[in-house]
Amino acid sequence: MTSVSRETMDRLSAYHALVQKWNPKINLVAASTLPDFRSRHLDDSLQLFSLADPQAGLWLDLGSGGGLPGLVVAIMGADRQMSVVLTESDQRKSAFLRTVIRELSLTNAAVISERIMSIAPQNADHVSARALAPLPQLLEMVHLHMKPTGTAYLMKGRTWRDESAHARHDWRFDLDAVPSSTEPEAAILKVTGVSHA
Repeated sequence: MTSVSRETMDRLSAYHALVQKWNPKINLVAASTLPDFRSRHLDDSLQLFSLADPQAGLWLDLGSGGGLPGLVVAIMGADRQMSVVLTESDQRKSAFLRTVIRELSLTNAAVISERIMSIAPQNADHVSARALAPLPQLLEMVHLHMKPTGTAYLMKGRTWRDESAHARHDWRFDLDAVPSSTEPEAAILKVTGVSHA
């Protein structure tokens, strides 16, 4: 795991505990992955934050679900000049996200409980998504909400190459695929310069 302060580690542990408490009711993550929550979920999100290393600006997390990677980004960036907006249309999951933000005193984070494409453009410096949608649809969301000079960090499984090739039919973008350190064949896609083809 990335080297973090004691306060940050305490917040990550408190977040883990809240996921365990809420998961039986609203299925934040697959129940089978709970015993390996740190390696399957936390470390996965921490590698994204380490790759981005944001010092300031607005970070938009698309389809936040149980807060991965958005809440981890907010926890890691709590002492930086950055704000994190989590988007989640499911009201129960939004309630969970707000509970974590309140209980962990994450003053840098907020939740928007609406569908991603109905939200006003956010002009975000950084955009993230994990297990949300195929790349062509994701790029539609990124294009709407990311500023032209921004960077998207899209966490993708083993089909990322096929998705990238398919997306290039409708989109122009620069892509740097960084191999995942937690899952073989998966990658974090660093995407910039998104425009319609």
